[in-house]
Amino acid sequence: MLSFAATDPTLSSLQFPFFVRTTLSDSYQMTAVSEIIDFYGWKEVIAIYVDDDYGRNGVSALDDALARRRCRISYKAGIKSGPDVDRNEITNLLVSVAMMQSRVIVVHTHSNSGFMIFKVARYLGMMQEGYVWIATDWLSTVIDSGSLHSETMDTLQGALVLRQHTPDTDRKKAFLSRWNKLTGGSLGLNSYGLHAYDSVWLVAQAIDKFFSQGGVVSCTNYTSLHDDNGKGGGLNLDAMSIFDNGTLLLKNILQSDFVGLSGPLKFDSEKSPYRPAYDIINVVGNGVRRVGYWSNYSGLSIVSPETLYANPPNRSSANQHLHTVIWPGETLSRPRGWVFPNNGKQLRIGVPIRASFREFVSPVKGTDNFKGFCIDVFIAAVNLLPYAVPYRFVPFGDGLKNPSYTGLVNLITAGVLDGAVGDIAIVTNRTRIVDFTQPYAASGLVVVAPFKKINSGGWSFLQPFTAFMWIVTACFFFFVGIVVWILEHRINDEFRGPPKQQIITILWFSLSTLFFSHRENTMSTLGRGVVLIWLFVVLIINSSYTASLTSILTVQQLSSSITGIDSLKASDEPIGFQVGSFAERYLTEDLGISKSRLIPLGSPEEYAKSLQL
Repeated sequence: MLSFAATDPTLSSLQFPFFVRTTLSDSYQMTAVSEIIDFYGWKEVIAIYVDDDYGRNGVSALDDALARRRCRISYKAGIKSGPDVDRNEITNLLVSVAMMQSRVIVVHTHSNSGFMIFKVARYLGMMQEGYVWIATDWLSTVIDSGSLHSETMDTLQGALVLRQHTPDTDRKKAFLSRWNKLTGGSLGLNSYGLHAYDSVWLVAQAIDKFFSQGGVVSCTNYTSLHDDNGKGGGLNLDAMSIFDNGTLLLKNILQSDFVGLSGPLKFDSEKSPYRPAYDIINVVGNGVRRVGYWSNYSGLSIVSPETLYANPPNRSSANQHLHTVIWPGETLSRPRGWVFPNNGKQLRIGVPIRASFREFVSPVKGTDNFKGFCIDVFIAAVNLLPYAVPYRFVPFGDGLKNPSYTGLVNLITAGVLDGAVGDIAIVTNRTRIVDFTQPYAASGLVVVAPFKKINSGGWSFLQPFTAFMWIVTACFFFFVGIVVWILEHRINDEFRGPPKQQIITILWFSLSTLFFSHRENTMSTLGRGVVLIWLFVVLIINSSYTASLTSILTVQQLSSSITGIDSLKASDEPIGFQVGSFAERYLTEDLGISKSRLIPLGSPEEYAKSLQL
């Protein structure tokens, strides 16, 4: 069986070994649709299909293709198959579709029901800006087969349509010219017609090769088909026979490799055409314009697949391109693809009503809304999502004191709330029961302690060193002067003279080294060594003194008995904590501080007053 029109993806060569498809399976078409949806960043679509094997299996293939790209069909709407189309049924269906959040609609039907869908959609205002309509190749087949009325084309404006790709070869153009002369231009030729023409040639060449191989047309009765009760039931199954050389003919068909009107005709391992591709066209005005191609070789592109076949395949996201599309409503801007649904469930988002630090979150008087830094972050994050998230804020707390944030988190676990927004610290016991977003503000515990200010007075120049340090330094100055005098007075005239003069020389020499201004020269080697070491010590003392004095005169000096968490634990001082904060549990359970030392505080004013007292 050689089919040029059966696109049902469930028709597998494994189930039907003698079934060969010369057209493209809908599995490729639905892959193309899913890549278009992923290209524009939409995550949910609505599928309208005809309720038969063709429609159901096609939408099932679309569902699988979208799942591979982390997208999904949010709603499937089937309509009855048959020549008679119920307008009321389609109207009710589209009304329910209009109430949903997705605005991306894929239509996979037959032509009679498909045109009715677009007609009713236009009547309901669903062909306006914000909607996205994608039709499978049923629509391009009708458009290519002949001109449509302007009224029908008006209902299709802005729709994206897929069409099986056939290369624009000279042979194809010549054939279409002869076809137009034959039909007088009244009947166009779509891709299925080209596949039908190529299918006839395919069979002809396969049979010709079959006979050249010595094949003979002979049949054998199929004796295994009979009725055990001797009643054929009018089927006459005993008369059925099997073509003896069917396997050889099938082999010749599958090995065919020639260029037809639809392009190179060659089969892959699944007995389907080699290198499937589709044109992506946009209905504009009284005609269509091609905005790109899709091929199983390289995905979406604005270059014909035949050109891309000469290069290595590249399916990276940066290599996926389409021309600008004129969407419904005659807009060039990419539709968002979703709106807030009229029938969607609202998420219950708990918001703490704080008594202090209301810059994070606080209620707006007279409304159910909230404001603050945390609310701004939440709204900005929701607006960035590629789908609608309806929600409502649920207040938590009485506003007189800060509520327990652990209690707020527990309401999410209990199912009372779906989420929470606020300055909720991420701590270990909370992460065990709920999930947190990425942190958007730095958090942590700090110790705020009272201090005393040390004022600098007239004697502040003595504060860099302690009294003991001053005494030791003075002794060293005098000691170094004596050592140098002992080493120099025998050989150096500057260290000689009356006892009074020698004492003055010792004191002057030692003190002048503080400013590196001593005038006496040292002549002995040991003397010079002592002076060199002493000058280095003086440099260190001088630098330390200068740095300490500068700090005292320029930086406010603070003094507190609490220097950190360790000194806080060791003391018996009362400790204040913010009401509702996890700090209470941390101090008692993790640090082991007695609850009797803890004092709840609700506002910065209470902090300041308690610290001052």
